[in-house]
Amino acid sequence: MAAAHVCFSLSSFAPLLHSALPVARNGGQSGRNHGLFRPSPVIHPGREPVSHELSDDFDFQESLLNVQALLHQHPKSNKGMLSMVDHLKRLCIDHYFQDEIDKIMESSVDLLHSDDLLDATLSLRLMREVGYYVSADDVLQKFTNDNGDFNLRHSKDLRGLLSLHDMSHLNMGEASLYKANEFSSKHLKFALKYLEPNLARYVMKSLDHPYHVSLRQYKARHHLSYLQNLPTRHTAIEKLALAEFQMKKLQHQSEMQEIKRWWVDLGLSQEIPAARDQVLKWYMWSMTILEGFSFSRYRVEATKVISMVYIVDDIFDLVATQEELSLFNEAIEMWDLAAAESLPSYMISCYNALYTITNDIADMVRKEHGLNPINHLKQAWATLFDGFMIEGKWLSTNKVPTPEDYLRNGVITSGAPLLFMHLLFMLGHDLTEDNNDHILRVISCPAKIMRHWDDMGSAKDELQEGLDGSYKDLYHRENPHADAEKHMLDMIAGEWEDLNRECFSRTNSTLPPSFIGASLNFARMVSVMYGYDDKQRLPVLEDYSRMLLF
Repeated sequence: MAAAHVCFSLSSFAPLLHSALPVARNGGQSGRNHGLFRPSPVIHPGREPVSHELSDDFDFQESLLNVQALLHQHPKSNKGMLSMVDHLKRLCIDHYFQDEIDKIMESSVDLLHSDDLLDATLSLRLMREVGYYVSADDVLQKFTNDNGDFNLRHSKDLRGLLSLHDMSHLNMGEASLYKANEFSSKHLKFALKYLEPNLARYVMKSLDHPYHVSLRQYKARHHLSYLQNLPTRHTAIEKLALAEFQMKKLQHQSEMQEIKRWWVDLGLSQEIPAARDQVLKWYMWSMTILEGFSFSRYRVEATKVISMVYIVDDIFDLVATQEELSLFNEAIEMWDLAAAESLPSYMISCYNALYTITNDIADMVRKEHGLNPINHLKQAWATLFDGFMIEGKWLSTNKVPTPEDYLRNGVITSGAPLLFMHLLFMLGHDLTEDNNDHILRVISCPAKIMRHWDDMGSAKDELQEGLDGSYKDLYHRENPHADAEKHMLDMIAGEWEDLNRECFSRTNSTLPPSFIGASLNFARMVSVMYGYDDKQRLPVLEDYSRMLLF
């Protein structure tokens, strides 16, 4: 490809930024680190920081009406309206206009048959995201040759390539999407050297943090900054997105302060000095997993659950003797404060906190949703403790588990199933025979993704002693000549495909969208939470926390 054929300018690229630029969407454990991560501002070289200030006379309701008016326009084709939907989703303000979006989606099915790569892939992705079953192989067939390879003429379509790359990450095991990812990645990387600096940075971010597997709120803030540098603006949408960002930040700050007060009053960090004291990091999980103003109380309670998973993990790994752990495990199975009286004082404090948090959540669920989940929640804690006991038994008897046995137990000790059991009931849903298998799959996929990411090296980065074992080490023991990390990355990709099938191929799923979104967000958060650089820092997490909290 000659340089003259791929010379793109920012102004010529502007239409895409109001239609199909890829930015992440929503639908969110063992390990030591070096204390709380250190948030620091990021200023891109050669670019002035964009203002994110609203005027004092800003009217939120008027802003909603202005955007709503845009959605009620009647363009000559559905193409512009579908692009508008995509724009709203990337800025995390689509939830205000769900009725309008549903109507637009229903009337835009014909774009699936477009001969334009951007139109076809954008409509395919948006349709899949809202639950329409559409075959990617059928839609993309017209853009490939007889061998199923994409026609080279599409290698010069930057907008189409970016949209194709977005779509490729919603793969449910479709051959066309494997090839779509390979084709789009290859030609986008090649085009980087010919792009203007701002555009090149945007394309690189799209490659490094793909749309579907990245954090929606994190990408949205970057997207707004990018949009504000363009000559053509959608001011009404930008103002609404900015107001949303600022309101969320205020709410998150308030929640964080409440959790800090609770944690200090609890006193476990003083009573168990060897345990982690990372309340900000724990809250980042909840802040990511549960998005929305109405979930504020649930984010606070979920953070308490997460904190106890970390503390219990540290007690098993670093503090208690095997005899003490056996008594601790028995007390959890009995679920009675009196059962903890013979435990060491620090265990009594932990037990009381865990017991109180769980029963408070059960009471809240009963009052808000008419459900009594306490038996399920008690069983979830007992299962987690049993998993930790199994790990301890392996260690004390010098038994080396198979990679499969380790992973099966590692999913439990990740704490993800326990957290999701609490979330399921807080969101007003029950566990029944009809939905049990589906729920377990929706939970196990992100849990396996987290376990693999953790075991690919974060333990070393976090100064762990490796007492819990590692899938990577166990796999390498059985397959000394294999590339263990590549194998694990392939397994992570496979779990994402399974999760996509569970989340997007079940139009009649009985699970609430908020629970599906929580599962996706958990999986998206994993690479951020365990994405250490060579300086043992978490750069994306630092940037993310700065945007949404500081």
